[in-house]
Amino acid sequence: MMETQIVYAFATGQLASRFLNRLKVWNGQEVQVKLYRGSESVKVSYSFDGKGFDATSSQLDELAEVYGGREC
Repeated sequence: MMETQIVYAFATGQLASRFLNRLKVWNGQEVQVKLYRGSESVKVSYSFDGKGFDATSSQLDELAEVYGGREC
């Protein structure tokens, strides 16, 4: 298993919290989420078995964009 971690930055803490809360009920890959270095960034962690293509990262990027977030 490969552990993947991605940090997303948002313009406000409110947008970061909305993204974080949305991931708590997300139907995609099981992820662990927490605020990261303050209230305006969210760290997402998940495991990938290394087999085939992992679409989780692009799905997370698209969801973050909905809330004005970007990978940093």
